[in-house]
Amino acid sequence: MKNLIVNADDLGWTEGVNRGILEAFHHGIVTSTSLLANGAAFAGGVEAARAAPGLGVGVHLNLSDGPPIADRETVTSLLNDGGEFAGGPESLLLRRARGGLSLAEVETEWDAQIQRVRDAGITPTHLDGHKHVHMLPGLFEIALRLAKRHEIGAIRVALEASSLRAALSTGAKEHPGVVMKQGVQARGLKLLARDARELAERAGISTADYFCGIAQTGELTREGVEQLAKSLPEGTTELMCHPGYMDSALQKTATRLQDSRQTELQILTDTGIRNLVASLGIRLIDYGFVAQEA
Repeated sequence: MKNLIVNADDLGWTEGVNRGILEAFHHGIVTSTSLLANGAAFAGGVEAARAAPGLGVGVHLNLSDGPPIADRETVTSLLNDGGEFAGGPESLLLRRARGGLSLAEVETEWDAQIQRVRDAGITPTHLDGHKHVHMLPGLFEIALRLAKRHEIGAIRVALEASSLRAALSTGAKEHPGVVMKQGVQARGLKLLARDARELAERAGISTADYFCGIAQTGELTREGVEQLAKSLPEGTTELMCHPGYMDSALQKTATRLQDSRQTELQILTDTGIRNLVASLGIRLIDYGFVAQEA
């Protein structure tokens, strides 16, 4: 059986992103999303999730953008001088190597992020990471421990399958340099966390069999999604995506994913794509289904 999880990252980022994710679920192939506990539009994200029975909702663990959920005094090694998260996975990895990142503080913060989502009345289907931060050495083990603590049955393993990356890259590339750079990052993640699936299995936490979407982040094409559907292997695959509407709040944030969110929304709600997925007998599921089948 070919199963496909289409996960829309960044629920709670802005109201425009929330609206786009909701539309991609109701009128497209999105089956799952992940909620930023510290997102500026968190409350709207919770409302969106409640308005979408059947949409799987995970926690988008974050150490890169915005304010912490835990008391600032308890997570000082994670913050800049302004009291907010700062830096992508590369800088976090460097700080981890230099001993400047407290793993205990990471656990405190992520525990608070998960608890905030749960306190909002949402039962998370899975954990994943903003900018794949949960895949960094030492941090993946924390995410697994928290999944067990909060009885969350699944976790994203962001190790991109080369064959699926090739399929998804079909179509005109608007920014080939960006795709190449992100492809290098995807390969780097493979090296950093090559034992992740085995660690998750040992911990009793379910994963998808395959994952893709890193190299094409912000560069998704209709042709690529079509080829991915035709190339889907047996088992469960997760396609990561970032649909949304570009509102004024999004324009003021540091994310480079601006116009691309609306492009992705159009692709994910395309009638031809929906019909193709159905005609190929692909079952659209979320992570809750993966955990139940384990």
